[in-house]
Amino acid sequence: MRAFLLLLLGCLSFTALAEQNPEAIKAQLQDYYFDAARRGDVPMLETFIESGYSLDTRDSKGYTALILAAYHGQGAAVDRLLAAGADACAQDQRGNTALMGAIFKGEMQIARRLMATDCSPDQRNGAGQTAAMYAGLFKRVELLDALKAKGADLNAEDPLGNSAARLANGEIRTAAPR
Repeated sequence: MRAFLLLLLGCLSFTALAEQNPEAIKAQLQDYYFDAARRGDVPMLETFIESGYSLDTRDSKGYTALILAAYHGQGAAVDRLLAAGADACAQDQRGNTALMGAIFKGEMQIARRLMATDCSPDQRNGAGQTAAMYAGLFKRVELLDALKAKGADLNAEDPLGNSAARLANGEIRTAAPR
């Protein structure tokens, strides 16, 4: 499969092949790329990196390979993508980041790796939630201190009035405060 992918990536520069059906080729490459991230296939990801493939390519939901690797617990793939320059702050269509996905899934080692990047600890998703709010909601309390040390505001609230501190204490608001 890797040999086929290398051949395919190499052929993209040839006009004759690209003119046949460039969108189908692009879609196939994206499928291979995102599948490699989900599976943690670092040698396949390395092929994409070496070929100069855009690391922050997005699928139909706005997921990047880094978001998918983090969500699926693929630590080695996360490390390789970050080392190659993947954007750790990238957000999917709902505004969620790789860090939020790792926290949601309980991938603590990956979450700690992503916390070491230059992303704002108070980056919000479309619902106004931060990574610290995810950590509080999913009882990943060991991450709250690390997020606070990085500068996260544990008392910042989402539109419903939830904060990381309240969520960690089991206080979940489902309607906006009056």
